[in-house]
Amino acid sequence: MFETLQSQPADKILALMQMYRDDPRDTKIDLGVGVYKDATGLTPVMRAVKAAEQQIWQSQDSKVYTGLIGDPAFSDAMIELVLAGAVPRDTVAAAATPGGTGAVRQAFELIQMARPDARVFVSDPTWPNHLSILKYLGMEVVNYRYFDDESRGVDFDGMIADLSKAHAGDVILLHGCCHNPTGANLNASEWDAVIKVLQETGATPMIDIAYQGFGDGLAEDAAATRKIAAAVPECLIAASCSKNFGIYRERTGLLMAIAADPAARKLNQDTLAFLNRQNYSFPPDHGARIVTTILNDAALREDWMQELEDVRGTMLNLRTQLAGELQRLSGSDRFGFLAQHRGMFSRLGTTPEKVEELRAKHGVYMVSDSRMNIAGLNQQTIPILARAIIDVGI
Repeated sequence: MFETLQSQPADKILALMQMYRDDPRDTKIDLGVGVYKDATGLTPVMRAVKAAEQQIWQSQDSKVYTGLIGDPAFSDAMIELVLAGAVPRDTVAAAATPGGTGAVRQAFELIQMARPDARVFVSDPTWPNHLSILKYLGMEVVNYRYFDDESRGVDFDGMIADLSKAHAGDVILLHGCCHNPTGANLNASEWDAVIKVLQETGATPMIDIAYQGFGDGLAEDAAATRKIAAAVPECLIAASCSKNFGIYRERTGLLMAIAADPAARKLNQDTLAFLNRQNYSFPPDHGARIVTTILNDAALREDWMQELEDVRGTMLNLRTQLAGELQRLSGSDRFGFLAQHRGMFSRLGTTPEKVEELRAKHGVYMVSDSRMNIAGLNQQTIPILARAIIDVGI
């Protein structure tokens, strides 16, 4: 039977990783993989995570299954972190998932169960796995304008015009903060305009918040998500702990489904449990228990927040330094957008041919759409990258 299988497209980022490993140049720079790295190129284990794991090791007396939706304490802790009371707790159904990707997948399956004919409006561009999962599930995708290659900011007028074509029963997928892959984000008044469109069209928002704390701060990065959730009757939120807790390999995420009232919550909660059962029965627990331990321990939470703030500050400094070096070399402020973007990523807004030239001539590795991981830089590589960008004529 297996001879009928067809080859699937290779993952571009994984292929890029292999090319980078095979490159013998000492000056090569990896800006492709979406993980945070410190100045030494290491993705460190956070202090609070190590301390939480020590507590768990000492106190845990069983590895028995958790419930189908995971440990309720994890849901409570994450709902508080993301929503902070923006909506009544008894309207929020939640289920632990294998990472933010698992939350996104379960959200799409929930939409498909509720509205088989739902259209999902997706930013152009978006995280490629959004589109891959939607295609695999056979769901209709409608692209909405988002990134302006000229300004390297948000094409807000185009975005609003496209979102205004949605209607009740459709879903509008939004990035809660630190837009991936562009790094370009909406301001407060622009988010208000998006909320107005949601209210006027009756479309349901689905928010993917994978980088809370990486942009402007924990509360600031969740502000739009909280405002949207409070302004509409129903909302889906897929949250990831991979980045802000640095527990990538533990695959820790949460899907939240906000209902119009507590009565509707029970059906949502039962459906989330059903979906978990069909896909993987019980979600992984170790990462969720780490997060719960940190968020419920005042000292650990404070230490985690401080280290997360250090990570955020490091990325902002790298952005500022790169923008400054490019301004010095080019005599132009056309790269100022790099300092304005937020999160791990920025999109240079150049062609795949220029990206390939960066790789071939200078050993600079980034995704072909010119998305680069700012966290892959350090003090030594910023001048190398800046010279390479100017040399290839971006």
